[in-house]
Amino acid sequence: MATPITYDLIIVGGGISGPADAYTICRYLRGIGRVALIEKEGGPAQVNSRHEANSQTLHFGEIETNYPLAKALQVQYAANLVAGYLEHHPDRGIFVRRHKMVIAVGKDEYVRLARRFAEFREQYPDIRFLGRQEIAEIEPRVMEGRDPDEPIAALYSPDGFIVNYGALAASFIDDARQASGVTFDTYFRTKVESIMRERGGFTIQTDRETFRARAVVVTAGGHSLLFAKAMGHEMHYELLPVAGSFYRTTIRDCLAGKVYTMQMEGIPFAATHGDPEVTNPNETRFGPTAKMLPLLERHRYDTVIDFLRSIVWNPIGMLTFFRILFTRHLFWFALRNILLDLPVLGKWMFLRDVRKIVPLMRYRDLTRARGVGGIRPQLVDTRTGAMVMGEGKYVHDGIIFSVTPSPGASVCLRAVEDDAKLLVAYLGYTFDAEAFRRDHARVHPDASVATAASAIV
Repeated sequence: MATPITYDLIIVGGGISGPADAYTICRYLRGIGRVALIEKEGGPAQVNSRHEANSQTLHFGEIETNYPLAKALQVQYAANLVAGYLEHHPDRGIFVRRHKMVIAVGKDEYVRLARRFAEFREQYPDIRFLGRQEIAEIEPRVMEGRDPDEPIAALYSPDGFIVNYGALAASFIDDARQASGVTFDTYFRTKVESIMRERGGFTIQTDRETFRARAVVVTAGGHSLLFAKAMGHEMHYELLPVAGSFYRTTIRDCLAGKVYTMQMEGIPFAATHGDPEVTNPNETRFGPTAKMLPLLERHRYDTVIDFLRSIVWNPIGMLTFFRILFTRHLFWFALRNILLDLPVLGKWMFLRDVRKIVPLMRYRDLTRARGVGGIRPQLVDTRTGAMVMGEGKYVHDGIIFSVTPSPGASVCLRAVEDDAKLLVAYLGYTFDAEAFRRDHARVHPDASVATAASAIV
């Protein structure tokens, strides 16, 4: 048997979370010497974090109307860390700065949005409550052809980012490699087959090499839960994979920024929104539609087996799974999204959603964005019979398992800040929290930053 390659820390998974871990630990965990990242794909961010697989949004919480204020403020802190990193590196072609808004259409939504503005304005001083004329000035296509008697308002923020999270992951890895006094290695096209706890650390067996590490962080999306279960942890959790799909239009200047619609009551998934595409300014996406698929990775049908391994195969686990699927709101939501995939009918149905944002959108102006969209690994706790909202992070004496559904990319640096503090307690190094927060402090947005940020890779 070959001698294992030894590290202080090994990170399993190369989506946005793994490179964020590598960057933060290499640069701010004082005393650590050897770190490695292992990823089964040929490069970073090839699954849910590539720019085709998500809405490319940096979520701050103010226009995401499914977030109450307490949750929004947690997301705001986390997103500001990512925004600070982006603003300190405007020349890397990772983002475009654009405004964003959520629109309320109809009397009921108007009242709900007005209440949200009153509640949020103190914590988000840059937001504005817009009427018809102001919306028309900022997003003319949102108002063109709209019923003049229909109540409409918008909650608007100038502080918006469209982010290429694949490019951000690559940037994190480049910065980790340049960290002083730390050896950082990446092993791409290397599939982890098992993680075993052994005296003094862990053995990681891959299809190419054997590794040893004092500590391990697993940031492999839904597969993180499978690794945890293989080690006897988190046996009461299962996964409900939710796939997001998109339509696109190439109408020039369709939307100047991101435009969201109000969240549907009782549904934890994002309502339809329109997003200018980060790599093609002449394309605007609308979505997501959402459907449950028995896959852990989109368009990769061999992961059906992995999904089946995630289910709790006992009466309680099965009952929990089907109880959630057949709750009134979620059942009709899921059925409607199945119909949205039908030829012709599906597009006509989705056009109604899009016309809430762009009233004059025509059937022929929309095409399905083939190959676009990812999988959200939604955790379900069979003990409580409920979905776990937000990140699932589980710590077991030197190993951390992270399952990061939306908005995982937006909160990646805050999540890694937590990881670093947990590793300090186990490994005995020092986390330089002051330097971390200083280096990710926001830069006041100005014209020069916005201009430099417009060159997208």
